[in-house]
Amino acid sequence: MSTNLSGRGQDRPELQRTLEEVVESGFVGVQLRVNDEQGEWVGSAGVCELGQSTKPLTNGHFRIGSSTKNFVATSVLLLVAEGRIGLDTPADDYLPEFGLDRRVTVRMLLQHTSGIFNHTGELYEDGTIVLGVPWQGKKWVDNRFKTYLPEELVRLSLSRPARFAPGTGWSYANTNYVLARLVVEKVTGRSFAEELQRLVLGPLGMTGTVAPGASPEIPEPHNHGYYRYEDAGHERTVDVTRQNPSWVGAGGDMISTTRDLHTYFSALMGGKLLPAELLADMRTPEATVGYGLGVFAQETKCGTVFHHNGATMGSAALMYSTSDGSKTLTAGLTWVDDADLSIASAFQTAQQRFVDEVLCGRMGR
Repeated sequence: MSTNLSGRGQDRPELQRTLEEVVESGFVGVQLRVNDEQGEWVGSAGVCELGQSTKPLTNGHFRIGSSTKNFVATSVLLLVAEGRIGLDTPADDYLPEFGLDRRVTVRMLLQHTSGIFNHTGELYEDGTIVLGVPWQGKKWVDNRFKTYLPEELVRLSLSRPARFAPGTGWSYANTNYVLARLVVEKVTGRSFAEELQRLVLGPLGMTGTVAPGASPEIPEPHNHGYYRYEDAGHERTVDVTRQNPSWVGAGGDMISTTRDLHTYFSALMGGKLLPAELLADMRTPEATVGYGLGVFAQETKCGTVFHHNGATMGSAALMYSTSDGSKTLTAGLTWVDDADLSIASAFQTAQQRFVDEVLCGRMGR
């Protein structure tokens, strides 16, 4: 299935072919939206639901995982623009109840340079794994509707040794964004969902994006995601489209659509949301993996592209843009997840395929 919305009648079979090949690599369904100089193209491949023949929606709701972090970072920077948050102010000034290291600034939270232990667990350089909140296997499945308070997640992290002194390294930690969201709520006296509506969703007319907190619900319509696990020696597969995302919190709990992600990321990268100097701050990468403030800067054969993709149980988001916001790629993917993260390799390959085909392929020239 492919649908062209640009009114120019292009078929663009190469996009549909890429979609089909991505699905064949192990996904249940993929929905893709491309906006570029040829107009807008949307399409899907695979199925909406296991055991059914219905094609995936092309603008259905899906859980966007860590793409959430970019929304949190933008919200923080908009409050910086309003003079309510200082990027280089100690986070402890806003959240004194946690006794944070005074060297940890708001900027370090957004850039993952705080050194704070990741509440979802850490993998150390020597191969040691230190567990955090359960998010794998039967234990997660049995507790997938449990509510974790953000304060619980922070205190769990702070009960473990820091990975490094603040500002001396880089380590991806969901807890940084749990803290960043708490800063937003502390300085505004409003929930993050309310501030997101005021700062981003309302001004951009985005109606398909949700910051669900601890709610397990996902708006209709949506495709379905799954989780495969072992239970008493038997392999079971369960529909996890409904799940309580509070275990990851602001590190990856939001829901959106391909249309909303395009609307948002094209506006952000096109300079329509943040003042120029703050957008420049956001897009200035640290040296380790090229992470700015809630966004990755990726060098490709066709120049720098910006993105923050995300994945959670059975669902993922791709959100890419050129530096001026004129060309975007947004996608929602669903699959059968498992504790071994066996989809990871196919997910990385899919990301590269889409970048090569859409941002650097025929339509990129």
